[in-house]
Amino acid sequence: MRTRLASFAALLLALVALAAGTGAAQAAGYRYWSFWDLTGDNWTYATQGPASAHPGDGSVQGFRFAVSADSKDASQPRTTPSFEAVCGATPTKDGTKRVALVIDFGTPQDAGQGETPPAPRSACAQVSPDATSADALAAVAKPLRYNSAALLCAIAGYPRTGCGEQVSDPSAAKPAEPAKTDKDGGPSVGLLAGVAAVVAVGAAAIWQSRRRKN
Repeated sequence: MRTRLASFAALLLALVALAAGTGAAQAAGYRYWSFWDLTGDNWTYATQGPASAHPGDGSVQGFRFAVSADSKDASQPRTTPSFEAVCGATPTKDGTKRVALVIDFGTPQDAGQGETPPAPRSACAQVSPDATSADALAAVAKPLRYNSAALLCAIAGYPRTGCGEQVSDPSAAKPAEPAKTDKDGGPSVGLLAGVAAVVAVGAAAIWQSRRRKN
């Protein structure tokens, strides 16, 4: 009986460890610049990259450097200034458009080793009517750095190195949440069912042992 219970405990611990490992694997993220559009007071993850987006006159766009797994959990710029707040002091000029840009360099937790993020800032880019968001950014936040796949790696020289590298997600340090279904990215239903089955088998073995003693 002791051998059965020991085997039961070992298997249960292995399954629990597997469930914990599943959550740990989800902690991986990527350190990169995300690109946003501001509508009213709400940031929306841009559907195009800055090199292909053509913002209209009066647009407000944002860039945020952070660690995130994908667009669903990407960190937004932490301020939502209006177009007037950023470009109100820049007079209109024929043959140009004005685009308000918010540049959030992120937190020390998002920074790479040896890097210190500059303070967030905003700027009004006055560019030609056919300019892309990348053109507007280049007008106010050089130097920019891109990799061979045209991924934006650095704005105003930050960060000095790296480009979309995989890292551990700081959100992994948050308090543990109740187990989720596999739709939400937590331990799968099959895994939890397996743990429940092992518990049931162990309980049955203990009950049978007590019954024999009686």
